[in-house]
Amino acid sequence: MAQERLQHNLFVKSLDWLFVVLFVYGVYKQIERKEQLNDLGLLKSEIFFALIFLIFILFRLIYMKKVYKTALPSNAPKIQLIAAKFVRISMFFFLSGIAASGLGIGFLFWLGYKNGLFIETIIWLHELLFSPVFWLISIHILAAIYHRSQNDFVWSSMVPFLKENDK
Repeated sequence: MAQERLQHNLFVKSLDWLFVVLFVYGVYKQIERKEQLNDLGLLKSEIFFALIFLIFILFRLIYMKKVYKTALPSNAPKIQLIAAKFVRISMFFFLSGIAASGLGIGFLFWLGYKNGLFIETIIWLHELLFSPVFWLISIHILAAIYHRSQNDFVWSSMVPFLKENDK
């Protein structure tokens, strides 16, 4: 029996891969110490990036909520569907938290609150949110590799290379 295969459109694929690029760029350009934010140009660019990243996440969440249909096969175990949804929602939650806390840090710094319990707590929260994101991304990548090995076309629905072959 032929299985219905979802092929995400170019816009959805572009959103996902642009998101990867933005996230990698954000990790690459991260600052080492909050004192670096004394550089007004850097502070402005950090606030701008966090704002763009948060807007992008929210747009992607709203858009995908309206048009998203899972690429998992219709006969996928219910636990797979639940796990996929959990990872997807968790990634949105933690990534939004990283962007929002980054904005909070930037705005507090901009307003002159450079030290104290409040900004230190937001910095702690910002750093705390990173670990789960890396775990979730790892799970997401492992799941994609698993589906590639299953040749169930989940991989091909989003990844533009190493396409699965029809049998």
